[in-house]
Amino acid sequence: MPIVTPDLCDDHPEVLVVEPGFRNFGAVDAFGGEIVTVKCFEDNSVVKEQVALPGNGRVMVVDGGGSKRAALLGDMLAEKAADNGWAGLIIYGCIRDVDVIARTSLGVQALGTHPRKTEKRGVGDLNVPVTFGGVTFHPGHYVYADNNGIVVSGKPLKTD
Repeated sequence: MPIVTPDLCDDHPEVLVVEPGFRNFGAVDAFGGEIVTVKCFEDNSVVKEQVALPGNGRVMVVDGGGSKRAALLGDMLAEKAADNGWAGLIIYGCIRDVDVIARTSLGVQALGTHPRKTEKRGVGDLNVPVTFGGVTFHPGHYVYADNNGIVVSGKPLKTD
């Protein structure tokens, strides 16, 4: 079923809309699903752990504190996420290996790119509410993203 965020906003005026600033990088331009959250800062250890688990069509929302000093996602983690059934990742931070990610069957939105990887210190929180872009993302709620933007709902939305 196609995801078109302007249509979702028209049909569901109660949805929350994330402030602009994210760009699409994955091969899947429109994606959505149940939210799993990760809160981390310049350490993608928890992201790495989660992409290794079954995604079951969910979307990982990563609050990287908006850091533009290192990438929280690269080609190997993106490919693992796609192989394990994640619908996508929304990263409040940077990614790298964008040419490979652009060919990976995964939705990926992020603030930008950075060639440096993060340090792995094992630091980060899983499934806690995270806030960025004027919206709080709650684990178990739903997020939908396309080239128009990102919307959040407390319930699944019909997307056709």
